[in-house]
Parts: sequence; structure tokens; C-alpha cells
Amino acid sequence: MLRCSSRILRVVQFLSVALAVASASAQDYPSRPVRVVIPFSPGGSNDIIGRYVSDQLSKRLGAPFVVDNRGGAGGTMGTDIVAKAKPDGYTLLLISTPHTANSTLYKKLAYNPVTDFAPIARLGTAQQVISVYPGLPVKTLPEFIAYAKARPGQLNYVSSGVGSSQHLVTEMFTHLAGLKLMHVPYKGAGAALADVAAGHAQLSIGTVTQALPLLRGERMRPLAVSGAKRQTVVPDVPTASEVGLNGFDADNWWGFLAPAGTSPEIIQKLSTVLADILSKPETIKKLAEESATVAYMPPDAFAKFMETETVKWAKLIQQLKLQAE
Repeated sequence: MLRCSSRILRVVQFLSVALAVASASAQDYPSRPVRVVIPFSPGGSNDIIGRYVSDQLSKRLGAPFVVDNRGGAGGTMGTDIVAKAKPDGYTLLLISTPHTANSTLYKKLAYNPVTDFAPIARLGTAQQVISVYPGLPVKTLPEFIAYAKARPGQLNYVSSGVGSSQHLVTEMFTHLAGLKLMHVPYKGAGAALADVAAGHAQLSIGTVTQALPLLRGERMRPLAVSGAKRQTVVPDVPTASEVGLNGFDADNWWGFLAPAGTSPEIIQKLSTVLADILSKPETIKKLAEESATVAYMPPDAFAKFMETETVKWAKLIQQLKLQAE
């Protein structure tokens, strides 16, 4: 009995020391630069939002949050880097819609999208805009749908790669509209949009954030946006449901993850600071300028949200028999 009591006492002492060390570690965090992996190329909405928020974290926490763009394979290459990183809070991952679709889209992943990560916070959301090459003889979404139906397989749509949010939402659109379009994947959103503006492809569906410069320059023609209401920066563009395309539930979103096993105290510290950053008028204004909306979620709510998103995209991917290698 005495031996058992002694053993229990040692365990309690060990746990007390471990908790004290973790608490002290969180108080001192960060004491050196933090790497923020964005698993997509520079220039897209992930990059724009990720860089802005990382800069704000640097200012609030007094250490550099350094963005590292690691694009490729629908975001899976950069994501795998973070999955295998030391869970000390010094490697973070900026994710978006594809993170919850990749477990179904890819036959094999080198990581588990759920168990290999710890949710920190959701940051915001952004509506998608359906845009076309302005040389097409269409002014509205119903006109484009009719035009494309009369030319099955003859029109191209672009994306920033297989498994990207542009790929997924456009497949959702073609399914809802009953269209047959050819997919042309690029290595980044910038090149994809440029080819639509030049007339080498006909359709782009991506965040308003990405498309806004070309829309304002009239180099692409917006036909509709996703979501329940119009976007304030393009108020004349109707929602898809307004013009007869119901069910286009395709808004993009962004959030932060850390490797599984990261101290809960560090996770909570980051989430609390992010909540404060996202509540500031200047952040709300900045995201609005990028056609995005602040939509903070703490770790538990963010985890549940990702579960719902995973189910939604799995159903579509399986229904359309989409597959990425």
C-alpha cells in the first residue's frame, strides 16, 4: 500500500511540474520567430489573408510570424510539412476549404487532416464570384449557362490546381447547372485569372478577393456571387440564387492549425490574440477591402465546423467521382 501511494505521489508531482512548465512556456511564447506555412502559391486569397493576420500576430506578440508559401498538390504538400513539425507552437498552418475536402479527394494522404492537427481559430469567410472572359456574348449567369449547354466540352474553366477551392467550387457549380466544362489547372490563382482575362479560358470561380482587380479593370465580367446576400464591393452583381441557381453553398474560409500535441496553453493564447485582432475595426475594414468577412471561431467550434465541411465536400466528391493523385 505504501509503495502504491508513493508511486501515485510521484505521478502527481510529475504532472504538477509538467503543467507548471507548460504554463511558463505559454507565458514566454513566442520567444523566437514562428513559421506560418501557407500551402498555396503567393497572390491568392490564402496568401493575402494569411500574410495580413501573420503581420498582426507579429505586432501583438513581439516575435516575427514568417510566412512560408509551400504550394503544390492541392495544399497537401505544405500541410504535410506542418503535420510532421515539432508541436511547440513555432510552426503553424493557414488552411482553407481544400483542407476538409482532401481526405476524400486524394486516395492516400501522408497525414490525417483531423488527428494530426490542433485547431486554433477560424479567421473569416469570403464569397465566390462567377466570372467570365468579357469577350463572351453573355451578360448574365442564365445566358452563360445556356451558352455553355449549347457547347458541351468546348469551354474551359481555370483553377489554381487540382483540389484547390476553385476546382471544388467550380465542380459544384457545373453539377448544379448541368454543364460539361473542361478543367485547366494552374500552379497559382494569378496565372489562372490572367488566362481568363486574355481569353485563353472562359470561366473562373474564386473568391472576390482574388478577382477584384480584374473585375474593377473590366478584364473579367462578374455574373453572380455565392452566398445569401450581395457582396458590398460588387453590389451590382446578383447572388446565384437571385438568378435561379440555388444551392451554390460555396463560400471560402480560412483558419489556423498547429501540429497535434501543441500545448493547449499556447493554442489558447494564439486563439485569444486572434479573436482580439479580428475584433478590431482596422481588421474588419481590411478584410472587407479584400471582400472577406471576419468570422472568428475558437478551437472547439472550429473543429466542429471542419467536421461539417468534411461531410459536405465528401458527399459532392463521391457523387461526382472526383479524384486527385
